[in-house]
Amino acid sequence: MAPRGDAKTFNQAFGRAVRERRERLGMSQEDLGFEADLDRTYVSGIERGVRNPTLRIIKKVADALDTKASRLLARAEGAGEDP
Repeated sequence: MAPRGDAKTFNQAFGRAVRERRERLGMSQEDLGFEADLDRTYVSGIERGVRNPTLRIIKKVADALDTKASRLLARAEGAGEDP
């Protein structure tokens, strides 16, 4: 099933999934950037939904967050659905 809404909405939902996971782990954006070999400002852009990360970047972020890329994407896809 394709995600509903536009790309901006999906990017924002993906960013929320990243931020929630990062905060759950007690990591700062700087910590995540270091672990994923990304600049902290890029991490901030992902979390705010203003960046459109490539699959390679999504994988790096997921690895740094000790989760699967598919889990972050699934959380983003399910963000607009009713409970």
